Amino acid sequence: MGAALALAERTRGRTAPNPNVGCILVADDRVVGRGWTQPGGRPHAEAKALAAAGAAARGATAYVTLEPCAHVSPRGPACADLLVAAGIARVVVALGDPDPRTDGAGIARLHDAGIAVATGVRAEDAARSMAGFLTRRRLARPFVTLKLATSLDGRIALPDGSSRWITGAGARAHAHLERSRHEAILVGRGTWETDRPSLDVRLPGLEERSPLRVILSSRPHPSAPAALPPSPDGRGKRRAAPKGEGERETVSIDSPAAIATLPADHILVEGGAATAAAFLRADLVDRLLLYRAPILIGAGKAALGDLGIADLGTTHGRWLLHDARDLGTDRLEVYERTPCSPA
Repeated sequence: MGAALALAERTRGRTAPNPNVGCILVADDRVVGRGWTQPGGRPHAEAKALAAAGAAARGATAYVTLEPCAHVSPRGPACADLLVAAGIARVVVALGDPDPRTDGAGIARLHDAGIAVATGVRAEDAARSMAGFLTRRRLARPFVTLKLATSLDGRIALPDGSSRWITGAGARAHAHLERSRHEAILVGRGTWETDRPSLDVRLPGLEERSPLRVILSSRPHPSAPAALPPSPDGRGKRRAAPKGEGERETVSIDSPAAIATLPADHILVEGGAATAAAFLRADLVDRLLLYRAPILIGAGKAALGDLGIADLGTTHGRWLLHDARDLGTDRLEVYERTPCSPA
């Protein structure tokens, strides 16, 4: 299952509205097939693994990070049916599929075909891997990661706004990797106007994974490019890309809650302090990426604006440390919203 989870990470942030799933087929203690959900959501992981295994799939065990789908789509067959037809002997599932078209029906179909099924293997890891898909299903909005790059004293810039570079090359490369795992990246209007950030992925081989750019602005910018017609599915107001920044699309939204309308299951919020605070006040942050450089700035710009907190007692127990590592001389800490926190 660990190998299947690793495969699923290859397309995290690229499969919406489908989940990013991984699948491993094992026969006689040998891996005979590997698959992961492809960009755009199809083919599914099981279909790719079965195609790779061919006849070797008969009698094999399938390890899959999400319950095999039970519904036939114009884009492809039901994975539960494919596993049955291939003669799979046993299926190990990490997590049940909350999609009402499957939700237990995929496992039931395997049982009915005489296939042994085990469930709940590394379910917590699978839920973390597919957090975008699951958050969209549960809360009707994307999974939100807030990224902050600060000094030891919580500053993101000098008093004059200079911020390049607080963190070193290793931390910045990791931040670009995180960008590649999100469908959208969001900044506030002030950051957009002041810094004119490219908001792309600048890692060799991953440039094409640059996410949709989103600007949070409560009012139209008089010098911004003219708004394009709304997208056919109504997901956000589209704007032309700024001059010299290629053909990537830029979307404008007027409130943090409007992320629910975006065509994304994972959103990375990068700046600035007012925008970060707005998402925290709205209780829309699921994960924190805190990059800290071993420097002290003093009278600089704070990482966050006012959160409206009147009682320190209400601040404890909301965040749990999930990961911490050194990136060169910088330190990365990853925090996740506690399960009991309101959504």
